[in-house]
This record gives sequence, structure tokens and C-alpha cells, in this order.
Amino acid sequence: MKFAIEKNVLLENLNNVVRGISTKNVIPVLNGIKFELKEEGLTLTASDSELTIESFIESKLIRNIESTGTIIISSKYILDIIRKMPSDVINFEMMDSLKIKIYSDFNQYNLNCLDPSEYPAIKLITHKDPIVIKADILKELINQTSFAISTQELRPILTGLNMKINGDLFEVIATDSYRLAKKNIKLETPVDTDVNIVIPGKNITELEHILVDDEEVYMNVFNNRVLFQYKNLKFQTNILSGSYPNTSNLIPTEFEIIVQAKKSEFMGAVDRAALLTQGKDKNIIKMKIENKEMIINSYASEIGKTEERITIDTDEKSSIDISFSARYMMDALKTIKDEDILILLNNDVKPIVLKSLTDESLIQLILPIKTY
Repeated sequence: MKFAIEKNVLLENLNNVVRGISTKNVIPVLNGIKFELKEEGLTLTASDSELTIESFIESKLIRNIESTGTIIISSKYILDIIRKMPSDVINFEMMDSLKIKIYSDFNQYNLNCLDPSEYPAIKLITHKDPIVIKADILKELINQTSFAISTQELRPILTGLNMKINGDLFEVIATDSYRLAKKNIKLETPVDTDVNIVIPGKNITELEHILVDDEEVYMNVFNNRVLFQYKNLKFQTNILSGSYPNTSNLIPTEFEIIVQAKKSEFMGAVDRAALLTQGKDKNIIKMKIENKEMIINSYASEIGKTEERITIDTDEKSSIDISFSARYMMDALKTIKDEDILILLNNDVKPIVLKSLTDESLIQLILPIKTY
């Protein structure tokens, strides 16, 4: 293997591929990135056996290919080496099957490599009729829901993002039992077969970081995995086994109290009130609604107390005292784009539901916290 490539081309692809490397890899060879050079181009592959990311760089984007070959370069150093190389063009030359020289006109590195024969055979198969969705839309679906994914392993199924497709309705749900985020969109092309899968939270977050424009993403769903094709990338992740809980009955359909407020005012009040309880486990603050006014306050015995008042639009009879996690509330509010929001309530033990005034496709739900 001997070739030369522009630094920015290689770096862009390495930055995406390296997301497939896990610090918990038990197979040593999976700590490396596979460089496979053929006449058609260079394929970079990284995997932790549950997530595989492959990037293909066409030969026209490579300066020159003198000889082809395959080698596994340790991911621990390769990204920093390429990033800090002083030249815009970088040369690679395989010295033998387990050594590579990376050099420019000004410097060089000689690295020991991993054995390509030990790299597992990973198949990245696609469907003839994949599900098609724009990258910016998929990114938003993930971004507006994934924060509510559970980080606790007690219920493994909740550590993933639930994606459901029925005809042209694409619905994404995440919950950790204390809050819930739900977003849906309409696909341009309906799907013949219903989809109901749960993708590990860590993996779906990595995909969200990779999506940067409005190019089309092709989603290929299989029994135990899903493969996303995006530009020159293939992103394959396993699917969590088990059934995601039915969350539709958790979201109230009727509300006794409907509050219309400005998001910036509400967020600011919550954020400031949370300052005094930010060291606490749940960062609890209280909200009181009375006489068309909202009062948000917090109290910490060792620090003091604070109170915020904001004007709201609600029924004259609306009255409630309710406590909740300020952190959860802020996470939910950040996903709503519109300035005018609805805060939907029933009583101090029923869920708090947040919606945009104009967008019904996004629902944020937070369970209140009893303070007595």
C-alpha cells in the first residue's frame, strides 16, 4: 500500500469513522481503523462489533495510488497525527504487513499496526427499497428526543431510542420513566412494512453528530440491525432486543389548566431559580399558578431562597402548586423552536406536558416531584 491524500479529505472521513471505536473494546484489533486501498478508492472502517461506520473515499479524491493493500492503524494516535501534520498532502507507505510510514516533506511517523487478518468480517448489506428521509429532518428527530433516553441499565430497553414507522408516519420516542420526548413527521414516500425498532442511545447520538446537511439518508432495517447510508458513509448499528413500552397512554389527552407563555421568559425564570438547587440531586424547583400569574421559586436551607414572577395567559380559575426537576424542564424547553409555548397541567401528581403553540408534532412530558 502506497498513496498520497489531501489532509482535509482524510481528516473529514476519519472524524466520522472514529465514532465507531469504543473504549470498551475487548477485541484488540477493533481498537484500530481499517484502511483498505483498492484502485476504486480508500475504504475506512471502524467497529466495536455493535456499531460499524464505513467511509469510502473515491480514487479521484486521492492524489495518487502507487500500490493497494490493507492495514489496521491504531485509532489512539492516527487522528491526532493527521490533524497535526504540517503539510496539506500526506503520504502513506506500508513497510510490511504490520508497519506503516506516514510522512510529508517535513516529518514522518513510523507506526506499528494491527494484523488485518484478525479483523472480523462485517457485512454492510442494503435493501433495494430503503426508507428515505432528509438528513436535517432525521437529525432534528434525534436531537429533540434523545436527551430523554435513560442512562440506567436497570431497564435496558429504555437506554435506546424507539423509532416507529407506519405508512408515512415516522414517530420517535424516548423516555427514562421520569420524562418523555415524542416527535413525529410525515415521510414523503410511505413504507409498506411497519417498523418498530429501538436503537442504542449512544449509537444514535453518534449518527446525529455525523448528519450535517439536507442530503438524503437511506435507512435499511433488518431483524437485529439497521444500516443508514448517508453520502459516502455507511452507519450500521445493532437493535436492542425486547419490546419498547407503550407510551401512548402516558400522555394525557385532556387538561384542566392550559397556560400560554413565552419560552424565553419561562426558561429564564427556571434557569435562575435553579441556581440555588443546582447542587442537589434532582435540582427541584416549585411553580405556582394563581390569578393569571406564574411564580417560580426555589429554596436551599444552607443558601437561601429565590422567587421569579412571569405574566402568563390562562383561565382566571387556573390554580396549581407543582414541583419538578429544573434540569429536566430546561432540557425539554431547549428542543422547542417557537417562542410561544403551551404548558398543560391537571394536578400536582399528573404529568406536565409542553408543546409549541403551532407545532403539534413535538410533545415533551415531565413527571412532577412530590416534595412532602
